Amino acid sequence: MEEYILQTNKLSKSFGKQLAVDNVSLKVKTNTIYGLLGPNGAGKSTTLKLLTGLFHPTSGEIIFNGHPWSRKDLKDIGVLIESPALYGNLTAYENLLVHTKVLHLPESRIQEVLKIVGLENTGKKKVSQFSFGMKQRLGIAKALLNHPKLLILDEPTNGLDPLGIQELRKLIRSFPSQGMTVILSSHILSEVAQLADHIGIIHHGKLKYQGEIEKNKDLEKLFMDVVSEKAK
Repeated sequence: MEEYILQTNKLSKSFGKQLAVDNVSLKVKTNTIYGLLGPNGAGKSTTLKLLTGLFHPTSGEIIFNGHPWSRKDLKDIGVLIESPALYGNLTAYENLLVHTKVLHLPESRIQEVLKIVGLENTGKKKVSQFSFGMKQRLGIAKALLNHPKLLILDEPTNGLDPLGIQELRKLIRSFPSQGMTVILSSHILSEVAQLADHIGIIHHGKLKYQGEIEKNKDLEKLFMDVVSEKAK
């Protein structure tokens, strides 16, 4: 097994004259949770979109599972970036059925992932009647359909109430023991502190810090030092 499921080497992305991601070199260990932190607009979402092929890098490389990333690797990657794209007029089961057809997956997988995210008893209820938290969980179920080795979640707790956050936290924390590595993007420090094994801090498109979360270290102080550029 590769020690790192994902690495980037001087990954950069420009939009015209704006450099959104600037020479970012990530190292994400297999079967861990990696928290990608940064203020709003720091380049977190752009970085994740590069990792999932939604954006093409301006320069640099992505290594996935020991080889250069290609679109074929998307079969091993699950993604929830921003709000999940769901059909409001369909049930949870029917939404996932659409994607099993597209991905040529067995229909039996649907009940498995619905049970994982706690939506197995939603029956004929239309997704348009779901709470925001239920929609987030269905989005994660959709990302889990293909048995991903890497799960990428961008701000997954946005808009959730405290109970929803607690439930989602427990769910995410269970994934490494199921053979999944998670990259979790957030600007909520307390959330990442409770979930992640390692963190990277992005500011102005640059990876300013990367390392293991230390139990006795003040994450808020570390973050503020890094984004105020006091850290060396």
